[in-house]
Amino acid sequence: MQESLLQRVRAGHDLLRDSLLDLRNARGFWEGQLSNSALATCVAIVALHRVDAERHREQVEAGLRWLLAHANEDGGWGDSPESPSNLTATLLCWAALRECGDPDDCAANAAVVNASAWLEGVAGGTDPDLLRKAVRRRYGADLTFAGPILTMLTLTGCLGEGHAAWSKVPQLPFELAVLPAQLFRWFRLSVVSYALPALIAVGLVRHRKHPTGNPLSRWIRNRVTRRALLIAEHMQPSNGGYEEATPITAFVTMCLLSAGEGGSLIVTRAVDFLCVSMREDGGWPIDTNLATWVSTLSVGALAEGPLSVGVLEDDDRQRLRRWLLAQQETEKHPLTFAAPGGWGWSDLPGSMPDADDTSGALLALRRLCARQDSNVRSSVLSAVVWLLNLQNRDGGMPTFTRGWGRLPFDRSCPDITAHTLRAFSEWRDAFPIDVQRRVDRAVRRGIRFLDRNQNSDGSWTPLWFGNQFVSDETNCTYGTAQTVIALSGLSRELREDAGGMVERGVHWLIDVQNQDGGWGGGKGAPSSIEETALAVRALCLCGQEESAQRGVEWLLKATQDGAVCPAAPIGLYFARLWYSEALYPRIFALHALSDWLRITNCPEKEKPEISKSNLLS
Repeated sequence: MQESLLQRVRAGHDLLRDSLLDLRNARGFWEGQLSNSALATCVAIVALHRVDAERHREQVEAGLRWLLAHANEDGGWGDSPESPSNLTATLLCWAALRECGDPDDCAANAAVVNASAWLEGVAGGTDPDLLRKAVRRRYGADLTFAGPILTMLTLTGCLGEGHAAWSKVPQLPFELAVLPAQLFRWFRLSVVSYALPALIAVGLVRHRKHPTGNPLSRWIRNRVTRRALLIAEHMQPSNGGYEEATPITAFVTMCLLSAGEGGSLIVTRAVDFLCVSMREDGGWPIDTNLATWVSTLSVGALAEGPLSVGVLEDDDRQRLRRWLLAQQETEKHPLTFAAPGGWGWSDLPGSMPDADDTSGALLALRRLCARQDSNVRSSVLSAVVWLLNLQNRDGGMPTFTRGWGRLPFDRSCPDITAHTLRAFSEWRDAFPIDVQRRVDRAVRRGIRFLDRNQNSDGSWTPLWFGNQFVSDETNCTYGTAQTVIALSGLSRELREDAGGMVERGVHWLIDVQNQDGGWGGGKGAPSSIEETALAVRALCLCGQEESAQRGVEWLLKATQDGAVCPAAPIGLYFARLWYSEALYPRIFALHALSDWLRITNCPEKEKPEISKSNLLS
């Protein structure tokens, strides 16, 4: 190996490490920065415009300027500034400009014309029936986002006027929201488990504007409206932002306003949230932040590897540990009805507990304190039991809620399942014997789930990450790398059980490496820092030094030896909304360089067992 490469990696590692440490806030954790979102911005300004156009004129005008400045050359918009144009963002930005734009503004008028031309090419035109069919094709049976989109298009006059327009909006059964939460999964609802506020708001405005002809259904809906609104109010966090998400909060606002409920506390709180969430440049992010998620990832990147000793000082570790423990849910969650014990993605009140963030928190705590630390064992045990109770019957881990498997964002998924298995494995020996036995059963079931859900080519498909340059928008590089990383962290006995899966996954990663040495979301997709770093980590953990080194060389070139870290929009938010996170490339690249340095400095006898000859035989 060239000594110059080793020196460059060490220097790049140190630069990334120091910059990551510098990005902590005053309280000692990381908030990150999600990209601005054209979709979030356009729905926010429509909601504020409809609430009070004069009072919110400055925010609306600033949002319009941001949208005009970030239209793509083809006339459409993507979800993030780095994204190619897509149907949903373009359609809603087009509607927002028509609704809120100044008729005498030449730039706004030109943008409407350009967006209309883009929609002509993708949807066949801007006729209401064509638009409705295009939205339904995009989301299929999932009405979580199709319902709000069609509602906003109707409110802004894009689907016509009166009953004919409202007939194109699906009637969501908001009356079911008043039933006990345990029954929801049996109704096979067309909205995901965490979307009850949208179900209530969209269902109510559709009912008010175009009630059903069935007298019994109409009577039931009228009868339960007040109670459903009280439920939505109870689900709303103290800062007004449902799930810390601008889109769902804005959709709920415009729906309740148009349903005649503009004076409700829900709308007042939601408007406050939208105003506070606006950024100085006039844009809105898709969500406020991913503070818990990026902080646990940062701990992992900083606390692992040969150069990690002393990076996080004792005071840093204690502050991070206290902060992280304070984010653990201690009460039943009002939106998903989840039991106490889990962690959500943010330290803000709209966050919801989920399996991925809970697993990340457990792994971070493992690096911040010893297994025998009595101050954290009860919290860890509570979290592990929470995850055990969340595991689906198929052995996989869902994100938020057990048993909702009809729609994509509620199903079990490989990357979260593997992440959970790793968290179980690292804490197992700290538990009482009865919990150890439950963990062992859960791990074996999880491994069988991963075996059944490995794609025929050896890859795994993740749930919350995608790639806009892959034909089906999946990101098997992310899913496969994260699953291989997690499985490689299991005990020797469990690694033997999963060995065949890991070998197939590693073989797939090697096969899809780009000629430039990096990785994209799949074969032939443009290389990104995030995807390359994850693939390098997986290959380092499995002893694939040649491919890993090519990836490291690409990372050094792409980051200018750790000096720059442009983010790619690989994050896949609720209802297939894309985002980039400024900290992802920095965290992932640091972790990859650290893992590469570890295998480079590792004695031959201690290197991972999977060899390239075994993979290719």
